[in-house]
Amino acid sequence: MSIVTAITTNNIKVIKSVLVCGLIYLSGCETLSETPYVKPTTPDKAGWIADSADAATDAIDPQWWKGFEDPYLNQLIELAIRENSDLAIAMARLNQAGAAIGEVEARTLPSLSSGLTTPVSYSRNPVSNDYETNSQYSLNTKLNWELDIWGKLQKGVEAKQSAYRASQADWRAVYLNTATQVASSYFLIRQFDAQIDIQQASLSSADQILTIYKSQNREGLVSSKEVLRQQAELNSLKRTLIDLQRERKITENALATLLGQPAGNLQVPKPDDSFKIADMPIPAGLPSQLLRRRPDILAAEYRVLEAHQLVGQAKLAKLPSISLTTNAQSGSSLASAALNTFLKTFTFGLTPNINFPIFNPDTEARIKRNEASKKTEEAKYRKTVLIAFQEVEDALVNLSARRAQRQELFSEEQHLSDVQLQVAAQMREGIATQLEVFESERRLLNVRQTLLNNRQQILSETLTLYKAMGGGWNEESVQ
Repeated sequence: MSIVTAITTNNIKVIKSVLVCGLIYLSGCETLSETPYVKPTTPDKAGWIADSADAATDAIDPQWWKGFEDPYLNQLIELAIRENSDLAIAMARLNQAGAAIGEVEARTLPSLSSGLTTPVSYSRNPVSNDYETNSQYSLNTKLNWELDIWGKLQKGVEAKQSAYRASQADWRAVYLNTATQVASSYFLIRQFDAQIDIQQASLSSADQILTIYKSQNREGLVSSKEVLRQQAELNSLKRTLIDLQRERKITENALATLLGQPAGNLQVPKPDDSFKIADMPIPAGLPSQLLRRRPDILAAEYRVLEAHQLVGQAKLAKLPSISLTTNAQSGSSLASAALNTFLKTFTFGLTPNINFPIFNPDTEARIKRNEASKKTEEAKYRKTVLIAFQEVEDALVNLSARRAQRQELFSEEQHLSDVQLQVAAQMREGIATQLEVFESERRLLNVRQTLLNNRQQILSETLTLYKAMGGGWNEESVQ
């Protein structure tokens, strides 16, 4: 018996007829050519209104936090990048998006399935009156392949690739946010350290003033009211010190969580007297650069592109689906499973399939849904851009104001320091009292507390600005 094949002249004629019908069908369809992707419109912005005259170069170092020149901070951020839970979640989502690309790409490839059947039958021999067993086996192999002639499947792959790039930008945003949060928590701890030192000095000064008031009260120079008032002041300073120590520990616990460690396991050591955090330069850059560098803006635009590609895929669903199916089969009895027997019973068939979507309300509904989704993503993109512009402008305004305030505080500190020196000199000459010396010292300590708060505000606004400018990521065009 010769090998039987399902490919005959009639089959070829059928394929030709199907393709001709398909061309006729397409000639009656509406135009389904893909609309090119256009970047969503955003309000024009040529520069920053609150731009600083001492702005740095446009380029931001990828490890921009090293500009603070604090090795301990660098170690904390490096640890957070390795162990932070939010970063681990973002990376898992990124891997999930990457796997989704492979899943969709697999649909563009042929699928192959195979099966083996072994039916067994029993018959009775009328001569010997015995039962005989007749075993057969059949090997079936089937291959299906949808031909992506119109690019429907490829459009799905492109949409998943855009989703992957959006997840990649999300990971960058989490990375930037993590570095900023670690630095902010660390700077806050350092501020508490300095405030605690000043508060303890204020306590010492207040206690000395209380001692003087008590002595004067015994001599009848001041009333007991002054003693009680100063005692209340001392109680208030002690309460503030306890609160500062509490806030330092709470911030330390929050920092431990950012580092992927249990709260309570981290103890940030107090710095030595030479500790100083360097001033960071103000990053420059145009709004147009911000749109190509800031991770959340890039993520939002990639989601617009994904929605655009899904609209294209939904429209292409109106076109016919063409697939090829092949079947191969062979079988024989188990007793004669020789190669020549296998070949004699081998059959092979090729069947083209074409599906014409004449009326499918689901396709139209999917197109409308994806078009609405695209408009939603475009609106989200514009909102993200506007918020980014505001964050940069606010950070520049705040940073400029805080630095101007610092200059005034420096002058105030210098004036109060001069007053304190003059009062101390007058006391040595017998003109001023010890109480006046302590009062001048208290006012000087208060302005130094304000200077510490101002320093923390400058550091916080610097972090906010670097984050708002997109950190040190390279510029990227979405297409």
